[in-house]
Amino acid sequence: MIRIITIEREYGCGGGAIAKKVAERLGWKLWDQSLTCEIARLANCERSEVETREERIDPLYYRLLKSVLRGSFEGSLNLHRLNCLDAETVMRFTKQITLQAAEAGNCVIVGRGSQHHLRDRDDTLRIFLFAPKEAKVQRLINEGIAAQEAEESVDLVDKERADFIGRYFNMEWPNRDLYHAMLNTAAGDETVVRLILDLRKEVDETQHERASRA
Repeated sequence: MIRIITIEREYGCGGGAIAKKVAERLGWKLWDQSLTCEIARLANCERSEVETREERIDPLYYRLLKSVLRGSFEGSLNLHRLNCLDAETVMRFTKQITLQAAEAGNCVIVGRGSQHHLRDRDDTLRIFLFAPKEAKVQRLINEGIAAQEAEESVDLVDKERADFIGRYFNMEWPNRDLYHAMLNTAAGDETVVRLILDLRKEVDETQHERASRA
């Protein structure tokens, strides 16, 4: 029985809004911004600090700085502070929270590698959302982002997410074999929400039939 839905998404395709609607329709907990807040709480950091590291790898200069600090006594005294900004620390807390959320069930988890953390669970439906670049740019503009920034961000953020998945999971992004469905949000948010809910129902019925025959 499907108790968890992970929603990975291209930047600007509306993944967060769609995930929220899916969670509301099911009466399930949404782990999106709340996941960021929980990481910040566990890491004793500001939420904004976590947001700069989620689904990204640390820049080269930062990795070099940590390496230098680890090699000196004075630097080691301040290393704990750097951990608030360390992508690996954020990743570790993300995995911890994701696994705990999965155990509790009845939740929708947005990105952050959740599709990989939960890939071996039969109770998880894994979705990837995408859209044409023009549609993503226009959505971001409609949300109040300047046109040039929107144009640049749709490529930059997705590259960061691809680098993140490559670094921590050693896989391409998106890894098509991982998902139950890849949906184009240009079809409309409501259509995509309905498709996800219908697919969950279909997978549930298929699993039930298999269990009955076993």
